[in-house]
Amino acid sequence: MADQPEGIKPLDAEITGVKGDCSAGHKVGDKFEINTHKTDKICGYCYHDMFPTLMNMCYGGQIPWYNNDEWKYECPDRWNLVTFKVTKKK
Repeated sequence: MADQPEGIKPLDAEITGVKGDCSAGHKVGDKFEINTHKTDKICGYCYHDMFPTLMNMCYGGQIPWYNNDEWKYECPDRWNLVTFKVTKKK
């Protein structure tokens, strides 16, 4: 597994909702520590889709229309929607 390079801020991700049956087996309450080099068992579809935002947030960037300390992310599978809360570690 890749080490976390210096200067990258880790993020916490928690599953807050599942509609349907997640094919990756994610359940409400599952928690992960993620960054640009660490997926911590998050489904590849979700990780791929959230990666641009992760890059920005892990390197200290900001998105004007987001709360940059905590935001909601929804997986790309709309039939079996998984919702995450992603939070910057303090």
